[in-house]
Amino acid sequence: MSQSILTLPTDGLPTPRRHVAIAVLLLTLVLVVLDSAIANIALPSIAASLNASPSDTVWVVSSYQLAVLVALLPCGVIGEMVGPRRVFLAGVALFTLASAGCAFSSTLPMLVAARFVQGLGGGAIMALGIMNLRFSVPQRLLGTIIGVNAMTIAIASAAGPGIAGAILAVTSWPWLFAVNIPLGIVVLASGAVLARAEGVARRLDGKALVANTLMFVLFFLGADRVAQTPVSGGLLIAASVVCLLALLRIERRSAAPLVPIDLLVTPAFRASVIASVCCFTGQMLGLIALPFYLQHRLGMTATEAGLYMMPWPAAVAVIAPISGRLANRVKTASLCAAGGALLAIGLASVGLLPADPRGATFIIGTAIAGLGFGLFQTPNNRILLLSAPKARSGAAGAMQGTARLTGQTLGAIVIAVIFAVVPLASAPEMALVLAGAFAGVAAVVSLGRAQHEALV
Repeated sequence: MSQSILTLPTDGLPTPRRHVAIAVLLLTLVLVVLDSAIANIALPSIAASLNASPSDTVWVVSSYQLAVLVALLPCGVIGEMVGPRRVFLAGVALFTLASAGCAFSSTLPMLVAARFVQGLGGGAIMALGIMNLRFSVPQRLLGTIIGVNAMTIAIASAAGPGIAGAILAVTSWPWLFAVNIPLGIVVLASGAVLARAEGVARRLDGKALVANTLMFVLFFLGADRVAQTPVSGGLLIAASVVCLLALLRIERRSAAPLVPIDLLVTPAFRASVIASVCCFTGQMLGLIALPFYLQHRLGMTATEAGLYMMPWPAAVAVIAPISGRLANRVKTASLCAAGGALLAIGLASVGLLPADPRGATFIIGTAIAGLGFGLFQTPNNRILLLSAPKARSGAAGAMQGTARLTGQTLGAIVIAVIFAVVPLASAPEMALVLAGAFAGVAAVVSLGRAQHEALV
């Protein structure tokens, strides 16, 4: 029985097929990122249309995030078993069908259920997107394409609110989801250009799938409640840790477990995952705290706050491809450490320096933070992926997405606790300083990885 995915006869796909494959993969990435950003903006319109309370409507976003978390690790392993292209395109098909379900939903429960299914498809796309990229491009171009990947995410994230506003200005919220349908069809019709790689015959343990699902469901529910009801929220999170331990025990003899312990024993991979969790925790803390800082500390309107938030994604879009090229020439540990330090300096400076009524300090600080975030992400993703064997690219991609979502969830937990115990007048500043501290930890962890970089 083969123990690895068969490599392609050449290093990546030939041109022009390679260019078409990259375009298809990036289009799919835009599809998923835009959908997440659009859904956030649409919540008030959805609440009014479906006669739902704002608190209940939040589950339109939460159900999607929960489904992605549940699906990431299993989809990574399944992609290695049956081939990354098959699982990726199955995820696109599921995402597209669920988008139609969202567009035709007439009640909130129907919409939440459709969003959950959409998240399952999104999890498959996120887990296998990078693996498909790795089989599509030559090794020498991998750092650059990861930079383009990060730039695409930044631009799509920045454009999402504007696109949602433009659509809502001329039509109703179901069209926000309906626009996914033609894009999904284009991707499915073009799917044959993606690299074909054989899978590995392997058994997927049903008990491991149950433990994985319960782990993330309990963790997510605990995170949602911990600020309002700390005891019950804490118990749910503790129960999720028990599920993690059970999952590790179930798969202790597995050659390719859902939680990729075989990869986490590699120092470079482990450090990259830890640094990613810390970085995304800081990012989420910052992105939630910054609008409160602008509106409550500087007295801006929501529209003004949205404009002042633009330097961050703009800086990421500028630095990400540059960072990808630098990663081919400079040690990634140094780049990640510098990026984490800039992110920490940018966020902490906004929280610690005296408020400037014109917002100059804010703009400079968030631009520095965006540069740092973009400088960190591309080389960190590169080393995370390259420290895994090609046969385990699915697990590496799934772990990358899991680290990101775990960090963002931890950031949401931390800021919810801060807002619950600290007066609103000073809570944003405290959150920004703490965000800087998490980014600083990411920088230190990355710097400690330098001694292992030669092994990758």
